[in-house]
Amino acid sequence: MDAYIVGGAVRDRLLGLPAGDRDWVVVGATPEEMARRGFMPVGGDFPVFLHPHTKEEYALARTERKSGRGYKGFTFHTGTDVTLEDDLCRRDLTINAIAQRGDGQLIDPLGGQSDLRQQVLRHVGDAFVEDPVRLLRLARFAARFSDFSVAPETMALARRLVAQGEVDALVPERVWREMAKGLMTAHPERMFDVLQQAGALEHILPGLAFALHETGAELARAAQAGLDLPSRFALLVRRSREPAQIGRRVRAPAVCIDYARLLPGLLHDLNEPAGTRGEATGDGQGMAGAHTHDMPAGASAVAEHNLALLSRCDAVRKPERFLALLGAIACVQPVALQQWQARLDAVRGIDAGAIAAGLKGQPEEIKHALRRARLSALVQTG
Repeated sequence: MDAYIVGGAVRDRLLGLPAGDRDWVVVGATPEEMARRGFMPVGGDFPVFLHPHTKEEYALARTERKSGRGYKGFTFHTGTDVTLEDDLCRRDLTINAIAQRGDGQLIDPLGGQSDLRQQVLRHVGDAFVEDPVRLLRLARFAARFSDFSVAPETMALARRLVAQGEVDALVPERVWREMAKGLMTAHPERMFDVLQQAGALEHILPGLAFALHETGAELARAAQAGLDLPSRFALLVRRSREPAQIGRRVRAPAVCIDYARLLPGLLHDLNEPAGTRGEATGDGQGMAGAHTHDMPAGASAVAEHNLALLSRCDAVRKPERFLALLGAIACVQPVALQQWQARLDAVRGIDAGAIAAGLKGQPEEIKHALRRARLSALVQTG
């Protein structure tokens, strides 16, 4: 029984990057032998075990044969006759198909080290076209290693994978898992550019309006600013006709869907001149019915506009979300972040409890008084 470190831990060490979790492949063992040695089985489709002490993952070396559609349409063989080279040859990219012995010696039958030096993302074999997840991973690694090019023959196989319909068998949860990782890289725009070049984007994210020079540039700025995942996702889908629906389709977390729903409207409101909106504000009053007699002349429309905007975003109850959305908008156009922070602080600083205590049993008057207090605070803030 021999064990080797494989995949990302070896690749990242060769690139001088911080080492992440180590994955091991075991050659010449059976599930029964692993169990006798104290390893805990955790694999579903094929034998994977946790080390009894380090809890690192150890997978039996395996080969795979295409037996159906999609990334689950494979039959695996994990006999003791499977060699390390057999296992490496079933992997996605050459840079992920390098193994390391316990003494540090590298086993690299597919030229992964050469591709690392040349900064090329290259498929291991023609079986690349059999698993649509490999396309997602190719695009994600292109985003993570933005200086790497995609080998022309690899892109040709990616297009073939799409043409054969394999990409249509991807399940939403797997799409989101890879997409979320790609969005949090230093160059998330590259993931969607590669998918677009392969012709896969409209299959994986139908309805997404993506243009590299527009959406891609905004995602790049979001990465530079260190924005969180919901903000980056909202920027990705904001030009689409139904941005929140795209999130639902890939089973994105509720917070990401929420940001996707709110961002386009907030951007529109920020660009809408004060005094042009006639619908009701968040507390049920339209501009015509506002109690603004105690505000300076000429300031009421601006204060009304700002209060309505804050109300539509529920900024008083969810200030962190509102500020995060403004951070996303700053990747699209200039935003007076400090000024909006001051406005938000002013509105949230109103003591609603004290107002309610002074007007016991008069809910409508409490509502109007709270609104007047918030408008006055916004007038003073500017």
